[in-house]
Amino acid sequence: MEIDDDMDFVHSDSDNDDDVASSFQDLGEGALKTFCKKASTAFFDQYGLISHQINSYNDFVKYGMQQLFDSIGEIVISPGYDPSKRRDDGWRQASLKFGKVTLEEPMFWTGDRFSADGGKEYLNLLPRHARLQNMTYSSKIKVHTHLEVFTENLVTSDKFQTGVQQQVEKTMLSVLKSDIQFGSLPVMVKSDLCWEKGTEKMDCEFDHGGYFIIKGAEKTFIAQEQMCLKRLWIAKNPNWSIAYRSVAKRRKVHIKLVPKVDHISEGEKILSVYFMATEVPIWILFFALGVSNDLEAVKLIDLDIEDCRVANILVASIHVADKQFEGFRKVDNAVNHIKKLMQGCKFPPTESVEECFKNYLFPNLKSLRQKARFLAYMVKCLLEAYMGLRQVDSRDDFRNKRLELASELLERELRVHIKHAERRMVKAMQRDLYGDREIQSIEHYLDTSIITNGLSRAFSTGAWSHPYKRMERISGVVATLRRTNPLQATCDMRKTRQQVSYTGRVGDARYPTNLMERDGLLRKLRQCGMENLVDDTSSLLKGKQKVFLDGDWVGVVEDSASFVAKLRRKRRRMEVSHQVEIKRDEHHCEVRIFADSGRILRPLLVVRNLKNIKELKGDYIFQTLLDKGVIELIGPEEEEDCQTAWGVKYLFTTEKARLPVKYTHCELDCSFLLGLSCGIIPFTNHDHAKRVLYQSEKHSQQAIGFSTTNPNVRVDTNTHQLYYPQRPLFRTMLSDCLGKSSYSHQQRGMIPRPEFSNGQCAIVSVNVHLGYNQEDSIVMNRSSLERGMFRSEHIRSYKAEVESSGVEKKLKPEDCISFGKTQSKIGRVDSLDDDGLPFVGANLQTGDIIIGKHSNSLVDHSIKLRHTERGMVHKVVLSANDDGKNYAVVSLGQVRSPCLGDKFSSMHGQKGVLGFLESQENFPFTKQGIVPDIVINPHAFPSRQTPGQLLEAALGKGVALGGALKYATPFSTPSVEDITAQLHRLGFSRWGHERVYDGRTGEAVRSLIFMGPTFYQRLTHMAEDKVKFRNTGPVHPLTRQPVADRKRFGGIKFGEMERDCLLAHGAAANLHERLFTLSDSSQIHICRSCKNVANVVFGGRKIRGPYCRFCESVEDVVRVNVPYGAKLLCQELFSMGISLKFDTELC
Repeated sequence: MEIDDDMDFVHSDSDNDDDVASSFQDLGEGALKTFCKKASTAFFDQYGLISHQINSYNDFVKYGMQQLFDSIGEIVISPGYDPSKRRDDGWRQASLKFGKVTLEEPMFWTGDRFSADGGKEYLNLLPRHARLQNMTYSSKIKVHTHLEVFTENLVTSDKFQTGVQQQVEKTMLSVLKSDIQFGSLPVMVKSDLCWEKGTEKMDCEFDHGGYFIIKGAEKTFIAQEQMCLKRLWIAKNPNWSIAYRSVAKRRKVHIKLVPKVDHISEGEKILSVYFMATEVPIWILFFALGVSNDLEAVKLIDLDIEDCRVANILVASIHVADKQFEGFRKVDNAVNHIKKLMQGCKFPPTESVEECFKNYLFPNLKSLRQKARFLAYMVKCLLEAYMGLRQVDSRDDFRNKRLELASELLERELRVHIKHAERRMVKAMQRDLYGDREIQSIEHYLDTSIITNGLSRAFSTGAWSHPYKRMERISGVVATLRRTNPLQATCDMRKTRQQVSYTGRVGDARYPTNLMERDGLLRKLRQCGMENLVDDTSSLLKGKQKVFLDGDWVGVVEDSASFVAKLRRKRRRMEVSHQVEIKRDEHHCEVRIFADSGRILRPLLVVRNLKNIKELKGDYIFQTLLDKGVIELIGPEEEEDCQTAWGVKYLFTTEKARLPVKYTHCELDCSFLLGLSCGIIPFTNHDHAKRVLYQSEKHSQQAIGFSTTNPNVRVDTNTHQLYYPQRPLFRTMLSDCLGKSSYSHQQRGMIPRPEFSNGQCAIVSVNVHLGYNQEDSIVMNRSSLERGMFRSEHIRSYKAEVESSGVEKKLKPEDCISFGKTQSKIGRVDSLDDDGLPFVGANLQTGDIIIGKHSNSLVDHSIKLRHTERGMVHKVVLSANDDGKNYAVVSLGQVRSPCLGDKFSSMHGQKGVLGFLESQENFPFTKQGIVPDIVINPHAFPSRQTPGQLLEAALGKGVALGGALKYATPFSTPSVEDITAQLHRLGFSRWGHERVYDGRTGEAVRSLIFMGPTFYQRLTHMAEDKVKFRNTGPVHPLTRQPVADRKRFGGIKFGEMERDCLLAHGAAANLHERLFTLSDSSQIHICRSCKNVANVVFGGRKIRGPYCRFCESVEDVVRVNVPYGAKLLCQELFSMGISLKFDTELC
């Protein structure tokens, strides 16, 4: 009965296809769409948007940390063998083993004074404490250690019993067992180690965790795209080759198709194997692995030898092996030849050839004959690719990629620091193994700050250990979490980075998987009909198909279709993990199964099991759908076997039209093909891709919203907050599925999450207004801005720290700096209290002192407000961090209403700069009295190709009037006819045009104006932050030209193109003033006789005046005006032995 059920998955039976069609025809299209929406909501409720970060970290804490210490093994410490320090009982040695690893919840030490007064010595360290106090949110690592101290002596033994005449006897001197602290591990917020895990009341409703807090800064991992090491890699550049790759360099095996060196025929190629840094002829390796004759090796390769290309390559490879090594076909001769080749390389291995074969050549295969079979399979794949029968692997294909997340990255970095601490510990322990010194506990030798500071340094600098190069570090692994709006923070934690060429390619990570049990999966494969791989080289496959598990050949099957169907049935019954990926390659007679970590999966509906939806009652979770087999997770390799419908409507369209396509799977929604930022853009499929990328990659992450709901317990350096953020009128499938119904008890249905909407709904008119909205400029209604539209608050924090008085450091009394108020020469101190900090509510202007600091000798070290910065003090924080330093933070707030030069953008990449503020009475108005808030130029649409914004305005007008059409989901948007019909039913023009009246004259405007509500975003680029002006200011000490930085009150660069503009206008005087008078005007003296520079000679206290050292005269010396840069160039050339001549004329 089980076989019959499994065979249902072979889609050749027409009766089964009719049953499938009837299963979802009974449900109806509307019910299926509703189910897809509920299933998508359940998926995001269970996995969220950043669960890949948290799950990977939890896996490392639960399993990876213990496996890391177990992989270190036993550490043997030997003495230095100094003859003068030898003990009577021999040399002492030590052996250290690591046991169970435990991680504590984050705590912080309150200090001796606090605990002496009756308080607790340790308190819980919450994420908000770490942010406020510039501390690292970390957990202590405790490891159980087993230390043995012993001596070794040679003793005689009974040779008849032991087989040897002498053996080493170990005499135990002492055994120490203890639990030691091994440093601190940064804790990911909302992980299993975090205090906020599972708490109902959160610091911020928009915070979903997935990041670290390092010295008060929020850091997150960027998923690293690495090449998959679980499959053979075929390449044709620079040579045809196939590689069995592994993390360990010794386990890599390459087979290359290289030109033959002899003169037999031009272009003839041979097969050569590269293993253990040695080039070995392929035929010699076959015989070393147990192949008995040439015919047996050819049959193992299993290719048509009648093809002349295959025959020529194999014959040439045999010829080269015969010529270089005669007699290699005899017993053990091939192994001896390989031994000679290995001993002749630059770094010969210390192991024997047999041990190298066992441990490094395909280590997952046990016997040599199985290794020979796999080697023959590699040769077959390479020759098929050479003949065009198999595709070459692509680096950009997601089948060949794996994502490295917190588990792999932390293990790699932590291993480096543990090895460093181990080397230091061994050196320190060796000194106590001499003489009569006593061996102390491990804490005496282990420097735990190596692990703690090493991890903190790696997170702070972003320099992470290289995947396979020991002494190198790479960047782009850790990024600072940006908090302009919650959408930007979420996208930062979902980014991926391609590490192949170390470029910053960014995209959305879907759902990476975790490692599962291998042995249990092999048992399930055997239950489905898989036979184990035979341990010989003589038997042939005889039409059987190969089965690969994570790239390793584990068995063969006779009927791959039945085998795959049974395995998929077990996966849908949860007998096999739902993360297993099954691929049937019928063309190459292979079944590839992957269960490794780092793969990308996505949920799809199983069309055949849609009938199980009727059994679902009430609320259900996503795991229930997986258990019922209604939904399964499909990877990039398995989806090639699937006939996937883009949406539910395509299932019904196919049945109505009687098309031959029979779908096996169906997308939950078409818009899920896009990432988070693209999925919430309305009418995405109607816009140009370039504009969609503008919105998703730039504008959506620069839009000002409400970044956090806990600003009172945060001190971010630079933040913006919009006073009145709104949700857009339209809705999308993705925004609904991400929403929560608990936000409002009065409104039915799902309400989109507020954190992903960062803007306001404005009435936008497409019109020309007095020429002030040319190009990308827009005109805004002044009265709307005065009513609070797009009004925001800019908060900037200033930080300063001083050494704590309790910290004992060798500082001179006059060098000790503390907070305090003192008269300053660099700014005003009127708003400071005696402690050197301003009071809350103080209004500070440019040039004021914001934090007062001075030394005991009253030397001023105060911090001054920078140029063009001002605001009102919102918050003052005085605390101490975990480095023992007192620090102060002062936050300034400034209310900003839009002004000329501020940047705005719609959700369709239509960015614009505010060019004019018009009064409301001068704007055109409709007969209902509606006045637009924004006027945008009509020329912005044809060239940018963004009709989606016009459709959004038309749909938004219908929604505002109570229309039924609300959704603007990409790829399933309502048609233009439906939108226009809705407007017509509501009493408006079909195409959104309206008759308007001129606000200046009151007359009706002849042309009809398109007007409608559009969602607009205010971006962080504001004119007040970019304004740059100066009359006089600091100059560079070397060139005496104005400095270039705005923060240093520098000047504006006047470059070559600006010079060309003034030349074209003929403004010579203005050009002379810009480039000379206001820049670096200077004067030098020139001798008109010799045309050299005359120096000004100083004699005693009096200046003797200009004097020419060449002519030795003071006559005929004139003073000329030159740029100081020219004078500097003259002096630098003179130091090189080059003298310049100056021709002068009297004006």
